[in-house]
Amino acid sequence: MATILLTGFEPFGGESVNPSWQAVQALDGVRLDDEVQIRAVQLPCSFAASLQVLQENLEHYHPVLVLCLGQAGGRTDLSFEKVAINHIDARIADNAGAQPIDQPVIAGGATAYFSTLPLKAMVAKLQQAGFAASISYTAGTFVCNQVFYGLMHLLQNQHKVRGGFLHIPYSPGQVKGKQLPSMPPELVTEALKLCLPVALQTEQDWLIAGGTLD
Repeated sequence: MATILLTGFEPFGGESVNPSWQAVQALDGVRLDDEVQIRAVQLPCSFAASLQVLQENLEHYHPVLVLCLGQAGGRTDLSFEKVAINHIDARIADNAGAQPIDQPVIAGGATAYFSTLPLKAMVAKLQQAGFAASISYTAGTFVCNQVFYGLMHLLQNQHKVRGGFLHIPYSPGQVKGKQLPSMPPELVTEALKLCLPVALQTEQDWLIAGGTLD
């Protein structure tokens, strides 16, 4: 049976929950069909440990598709990241207390990697179903970008394995009393159920406009 690997992060930045993990945890062990099963793994919000845990699970599950999720406070929709950069500039410390500044994710690595998921097809499918979704062209410079870059670096010679990253908004409980956008983790879970089959079945991404002007 083929495996889709989903990852989410542990809470960070003083939060008690992380909706990226809540959303994917609900799908752990779920079968999309008779041939594909989903496995979910929680990653530490740590520059030192996140890629190690990711690599261990890639080697354990041998997935055909990997989608890593992370929380991005202030985002208003499901933001599928297009590009990961080989650069770390931590505005805050990670959960281990590390705050690297102006360092590469991987010394001597490529400047950047693109997602290999059919992002436009996935976003279009979600939008047609009423979900707020878009393509983003910056994954930041914190652990989310590090994991995205590290994932694509690990997959660079595994051409049959697709990979990418999805940023999601805060959950409603995280924004009580604040004027910030949010999205229930349960809604993210439903969106994943809808777009993951698209990611598996779409060989060539749709040739439709999806860029930005700023």
